[in-house]
Amino acid sequence: MDLRQLRYFVAVARERNFTRAAQMLNIAQPPLSRQIQMLEEELGVTLILRKSRPVKLTDAGRLFHEQALQVLGRVEQMQEATRRLGRNQNSVLSIGFVASTLYGGLPALVRKLRQQAPDLDIQLLEMLSVQQYPALKEGRIDLGFGRLPQSDPNVTSTVVREERLVVAVPLDTPLAAETGPLPLAALAGQRLIVYPKEPRPSYADQVLGLLERAGVRLAEVQEVREIQTALGLVAAAAGLCIIPASARQMRSDVQYRPIADPRATSPVILSHRAGDSSAHIDLVRRLLREIEAEAPAWMEGT
Repeated sequence: MDLRQLRYFVAVARERNFTRAAQMLNIAQPPLSRQIQMLEEELGVTLILRKSRPVKLTDAGRLFHEQALQVLGRVEQMQEATRRLGRNQNSVLSIGFVASTLYGGLPALVRKLRQQAPDLDIQLLEMLSVQQYPALKEGRIDLGFGRLPQSDPNVTSTVVREERLVVAVPLDTPLAAETGPLPLAALAGQRLIVYPKEPRPSYADQVLGLLERAGVRLAEVQEVREIQTALGLVAAAAGLCIIPASARQMRSDVQYRPIADPRATSPVILSHRAGDSSAHIDLVRRLLREIEAEAPAWMEGT
């Protein structure tokens, strides 16, 4: 398997037609078909249903397409970062982050970084906590902001803060009648929506563990991939969702109630390669202390 085959497959998946894909790639159709066939033979699965018009991807093909797009996107980022470094001698700082940190301190940190180090090329890559640790060790990112503790000796992790959790509640329901702190016991018998569905362990397991320790028995748990989907389902009155307090700004068509239990928090964890003595790591830590001292409203659970 090589990058050329990935590009050929992505072209066919996008065009849904071998002839158009070959024209776009500026190659003849037979070699394109042969490369896709060789790819399928190597994987041992069928990726494309050729008899349909337009051609369709199998379930395996859809999964492979998503992964191929990520690989090709990362290759493009690597190439561009290398070109920039070679042309301008600029330093590159790649930061992995979980989506919920975009609604907390990450934007403020990046703004301060750009002010303090204008020659620094900052790249932001969304990835789940469990994906950040191998990415750090492989050198694909330099820093990670996640929510899942780890014990890998090759990665150094620091809890930046413990963020309060809130419950997103559908409007026009009994739990939305008030705005004050909500006891965890009030969630008993409710339908809860958690994210991400996979990979695990994840933030979803933190939430479920919190409720289990509190002895809260739910009526049903629905797993979804993203926080945006979870809050959309809450707005549709499909259930409740527990989210970090900073993410309350995502939707205004649901009610948010802080959780009364002081243990209802989720850590924001800064991770980097063990032994990394880069000046940028020290700069990030200093700026995070400044942000912490400013005590922005999103850090509070009320």
